[in-house]
Amino acid sequence: MIATPDRTPLPRDFFDRPVLEVAPDLLGRILVRSTPDGPIALRLTEVEAYDGPNDPGSHAYRGRTPRNDVMFGPPGHVYVYFTYGMWHCMNLVCGPDGRASAVLLRAGEIVEGAELARKRRLSARNDKELAKGPARLATALDVDRALDGTDACASGETPLRILAGTPTPSDQVRNGPRTGVAGDGGNGDIHPWRFWIANDPTVSPYRAHAPRRRRS
Repeated sequence: MIATPDRTPLPRDFFDRPVLEVAPDLLGRILVRSTPDGPIALRLTEVEAYDGPNDPGSHAYRGRTPRNDVMFGPPGHVYVYFTYGMWHCMNLVCGPDGRASAVLLRAGEIVEGAELARKRRLSARNDKELAKGPARLATALDVDRALDGTDACASGETPLRILAGTPTPSDQVRNGPRTGVAGDGGNGDIHPWRFWIANDPTVSPYRAHAPRRRRS
C-alpha cells in the first residue's frame, strides 16, 4: 500500500540547517503553488545545493548584491532569478540567517492541477515533461521574479508552501555533478551536489557546462 503524502507544512527549522542536509531531504516533498485559478502541487524529484561563499557555482560566491539578497535569509524563503534573458528558476533558502545558501528546484512530478500546468507548458509532450528541468518547473508553476522573497513558511495564505509529503528513502537518493555549471562549481569530484530520485521519469538529463557562443 502506498502511503498518503503528509500535508503538514514544513516548519522553518527544516530549512535552518546546512544546505547539504536540506537538499536531499527535499526529495519527495510537495511544493504547492496557489494561483487565482486553483492550486498546482508538485512532488520534488531533483534538486541542486548551492553553498554561498564556499561554492564557486553559487550566485552568492562573491558577496551580497540586490539580485541575490534573498539568499542571505531568513531560511524558508523563495529565491527566484531570471536567466538567459528568458527563463526563471526557483530556489529555497536554507541555513542560518545571514549566510547565503539555497537549493535549486530542478524537477518534479505535477500531482495536482496538471490541467493548469499544461496551459503554461504547451510544448510538453506529456505530463512527465511538465516540470522536467528548473525553467520548466518555474513556468509550469507560474513562478517569476514577483515571487522572489516569498516566505514559504508563513502562516495563513501564501502563494508557495512546502508540505512534508513522502520523504525519499536514502537508498533511492542519487547524487552527482550539477548541471550546466562551469569550472570547479561543476566538478562532480568537488561538488557532487545535484540530488535526485533514482529512476524517476521526471528527473532532467545531466548536461555538462557548454560555453555560450557569441553571435558574430
